[in-house]
Amino acid sequence: MQLLHILGLAAIFLGCFCVYRASPNQRWRRVPWPAAPARTAGVALLALGGWACLRAYSAVAAVFVFCTALMLFFCLIPYLGALIGLRRSDSHESR
Repeated sequence: MQLLHILGLAAIFLGCFCVYRASPNQRWRRVPWPAAPARTAGVALLALGGWACLRAYSAVAAVFVFCTALMLFFCLIPYLGALIGLRRSDSHESR
């Protein structure tokens, strides 16, 4: 895999993560990140990821990869937060 592919997918993941953490309904921590800076950083990272996809693939493939990654990461991040919350609650119960 080329470095541009990995960097593009990492930027898309981090962009989705920033947008999710700015939500008041997020479950990673008790307090969400400040909305305006986190969403701005998320949109910038998503734009960087989209640019990397356009540089790494043809236009049609880039749109497909970008949209598929968005769907995957926006669905995966809440479940990862719930998994972390379960592990955190298990460690508190065992004490």
